[in-house]
Amino acid sequence: MTADIYRDTWGIPHLRAGSARELAHAQGRVTARDRAWQLEVERHRSQGTSAAFLGAESVGWDRFARRARLDDTARRCFEALRERDPETAAWVVAYVDGVNAGLAEGASRAPEFAASGLTPGRWEPWSPMGVWLGTHILFAGFPAKLWREEVVRRLGPDAVGLFAMDGPGTAGSNGWLVSGERTATGQALIAGDPHRFIEDPGVYQQIRLSCPEFDVVGLAVPGVPGIAHFAHTGTVAWAITNAMADYQDLYRERLRLVDAGDAGDAGDAGDAGDAGDAGDAGDTREGVAVEALGPDGVWRAAVRHVERVEVAGGEPVEVEVIETERGPVVIGGVGAEESISLRYPPRVTRDLGFGALLPLLRARRVADVDRAFEAWAEPVNVVQAADTEGGVLHRVAGRVPVRAMAGRTRVVPAWEAGHEWTGWHEMPYGPVVDGLAVMANQRGPAAPLGVEFAPPHRAARIRQLLDAGAKWSARDMPVIHMDTHLASAAALLDRLPALELSEAATGIRDRLLRWNRHMDADSTAAAMYAQVRGAVVRRLAAHPALAVLAEPPAVPDVFLPWLAIAPRVAFALENLLTAQELYGVDRDDVVRAAVEEAAARPVSSRTWGDTHRLAPWRALTGDPYDEPALSGDNDCVLSTSSVPGLTDLSARGSAARYVWDLADRANSLWVVPFGADGVPGAAHNRDQLPLWLKGDLVPVTTDWNTLTKESDDD
Repeated sequence: MTADIYRDTWGIPHLRAGSARELAHAQGRVTARDRAWQLEVERHRSQGTSAAFLGAESVGWDRFARRARLDDTARRCFEALRERDPETAAWVVAYVDGVNAGLAEGASRAPEFAASGLTPGRWEPWSPMGVWLGTHILFAGFPAKLWREEVVRRLGPDAVGLFAMDGPGTAGSNGWLVSGERTATGQALIAGDPHRFIEDPGVYQQIRLSCPEFDVVGLAVPGVPGIAHFAHTGTVAWAITNAMADYQDLYRERLRLVDAGDAGDAGDAGDAGDAGDAGDAGDTREGVAVEALGPDGVWRAAVRHVERVEVAGGEPVEVEVIETERGPVVIGGVGAEESISLRYPPRVTRDLGFGALLPLLRARRVADVDRAFEAWAEPVNVVQAADTEGGVLHRVAGRVPVRAMAGRTRVVPAWEAGHEWTGWHEMPYGPVVDGLAVMANQRGPAAPLGVEFAPPHRAARIRQLLDAGAKWSARDMPVIHMDTHLASAAALLDRLPALELSEAATGIRDRLLRWNRHMDADSTAAAMYAQVRGAVVRRLAAHPALAVLAEPPAVPDVFLPWLAIAPRVAFALENLLTAQELYGVDRDDVVRAAVEEAAARPVSSRTWGDTHRLAPWRALTGDPYDEPALSGDNDCVLSTSSVPGLTDLSARGSAARYVWDLADRANSLWVVPFGADGVPGAAHNRDQLPLWLKGDLVPVTTDWNTLTKESDDD
């Protein structure tokens, strides 16, 4: 296969080929050259084999990946895609062939392979689906149901709402659509930024894909062909935010061991639309089988086998894999005090939504984007789109099962009827009001599909800023991307005036009440607020009324971030401080003590950026690093998330920023936190970081004559 590979001044690849399949091969190959280490880390994570070169700290994830059957689900999804949509399946294979063709060269550039002792492997046709599934399996935050179980058990059902907040493991985004009536050109703008864990290399790859059928620029996910989330085809552009829908269920299982010859039929994995089976029934080990109790009172055989996780520098770990009619058992197992299975749509339907990828690349109008997203499955997103003919789109896309409310909120008993999936929700559409549509994970068109949503502050602030402008242009948008106003600070600050304080603490109060509530990196008042807020969080978490939640249940390590009391208090602080009553906690006294604590440890010269610094995830953690100071905070539009009370370091934030201009694609803008090249020390490895920090954006290049031809992909 032959394609031309060009680069712009930022090292961003622009690929041109004679067909979509040749282009997919080139995309795979150039991604392997630029991101070989990242690709192999993600492939191994989806397979549950990362501990073999990353060591014992990765065992927890590998155990979960095996038990949740991520790789097996990816394989099944690919096999089903090949049956339903052979063209897309062949296109995915072409991408995989390109990855395999480029891995050796990419690995020779990446020092992490030698440092870890990893040899690049071979990608299978379903590996991109495994990468996609591994990236998004925790995206909907199903472990939050474990947290709710603990809250109900220890504090009662009325307490659940107090902690209702975007949990520590979920990701969000800002996105806004400005129709032509509100822009300087008369054509629409789409802008925003996905908030995810900041990884190095970055989770998004700037790229251009051009062939006779289409010419698309956008943000791709390394390891996955095409451009799913954020793209501009020249005549239509689209972007997504997390819909915060709930589409994964947890079932408390009753399991028992029986002689293999006595085990009942395993049945299938349930049905809601088109259903997949639960695996090969009757898997046994040493003549023993596992049965699970169903809602009809019948014990049925479950799939069971044992896998081995290799561990670099340690002994292998055995993992028991069990799957019932509901889904894979991710907590417990035979003989455990509690066993819980996970039911998630791709395991049931054998569909990850890859059938939408080629139609999206071929889209010319909003109607094409709308039709393409009808095939979308995982994760559930809010989509915004606009085209050059004035069309706009605001809708939800994905698969959400129809079931009783209990399954949406809690862990439900597998042996009780009424918790089955009975079909799929119709995806709702949202309005474009006064020429604007704003989504920031708040309650919106997806409200009927979810349980917990982000606070409304980011969405309200974006709309306020947009309403303040007359006619918007692409270059105006960074003022919104970088806004640092923290509306949620009111919950704490409003309690300050009534407090009786010492002289030193009164000085802190007076400074905070004069503060403009912007979390700017150079602000000493913002640092003081963060200091007081952290003390409030720690004191609330330690209060006897809430400290009963401090001891998490016995669950795998991968779920513990959702069950830790301090982050839960931190992210729900606004609710906890404004609720009418909080189990007898004197919140004024807590805030007073926090201000006095800050007065006893004065840091008046410290700025917010001194402690609020970027902390990206890297697969190899042995080398220390020092990353720059950040503005922003959890509920700012510039959402650089920390965990108040634990750390000011920011592991989540804008994984990219973009502005799609429908008047002229060449006026579009984008930026990523680091750069186009995933190789440490390379010229384009971190060259966009200074721009990302300041809020500057890189122009999208569309003129092939201004690009540098790098090579042919053959």
